[in-house]
Amino acid sequence: MVIGSIIVPFYNEEKTIELLLDAVYGQTYPASKMEIVLANGNSNDRSVEKILEWQKGHPDLQIQIIDNPKRIIPAGLNLAIQHAAGEFIIRLDAHCIPAENYVELSIDALLAEKGTNVGGRWDIQPGSKRGIARAIAKAASSPFGVGDAKYRYSEQASYVDTVPFGAYRKATLLDLGGFDESLLTNEDYDLNVRIRRNGGKIWFDPKIRCTYFARSSLLDLAKQYWRYGFWKMRMLQKDPKSLRLRQMIPPLFVLSIPLLLIGQLIHPFFATVISLEIIAYIMGLVFIAIRSAGDHDDLALFWGMPAAILVMHFCWGSGFLWSLMSLGRKRQS
Repeated sequence: MVIGSIIVPFYNEEKTIELLLDAVYGQTYPASKMEIVLANGNSNDRSVEKILEWQKGHPDLQIQIIDNPKRIIPAGLNLAIQHAAGEFIIRLDAHCIPAENYVELSIDALLAEKGTNVGGRWDIQPGSKRGIARAIAKAASSPFGVGDAKYRYSEQASYVDTVPFGAYRKATLLDLGGFDESLLTNEDYDLNVRIRRNGGKIWFDPKIRCTYFARSSLLDLAKQYWRYGFWKMRMLQKDPKSLRLRQMIPPLFVLSIPLLLIGQLIHPFFATVISLEIIAYIMGLVFIAIRSAGDHDDLALFWGMPAAILVMHFCWGSGFLWSLMSLGRKRQS
């Protein structure tokens, strides 16, 4: 009898999908009580072939591969939920490796009614062996880089506004109508907003851990954070009250620079303000870079972390502002 259904949307994940399958198979939760539902967004690499090959060697773990014709994450998740046989839904990603007790701890927390959605800590690892990849991974788990997103660095269990991936009762997801397919990113945060609005709670437990592989280049990081910022604005359009301070800092910072540059042409006071702002920001970058490089004995962090954090902040903020402006243009037309 299936109790826990692990749902995973994927597209061209031939490099990592077997790592995920191995990690699920190695769970302390019995394989006979689990299944994996994989939503394929029309992959054109060897992902499906590798899954089928892996399945032949592990017949005691049920695997379903379903088609996701829309090729977007929330649509794949919703299809997987519909096909899932378990009472509990554990969402994972093809870029992650859950710790061996991930499923057991998640289901235990749900049974104990600690939260409507239960999640844990990301242990962010480099996407490659290059120095910039190591710096990106450290930047993505630094409070200076990501604000108060506790699942990236905290060791204290608590109620939070969001967690990565998440574990739920299937009935909860069906009652809420699943994930919003109009959001190409931030669909998980949107779901958590709806959970909280309906009286539910989001429980973060750092004992529930998974390894997540960060982007390995600044270009890929820039695309990722632009997308995050763009779709965060679209999600906030649905529910402005869900806005958090950490989400406003990057767009306000990005917006302040051109405004202050223009302002200094009007009054020297604005030149002082922008100088202080930039000096404070650079000092923060230098401090975190020196500390991280020293703590990890890795010189690449000294130059790589400031570059990664700059990319994260400016691309997130710019994506957010571009999304806001595009909405404004639509309303005027």
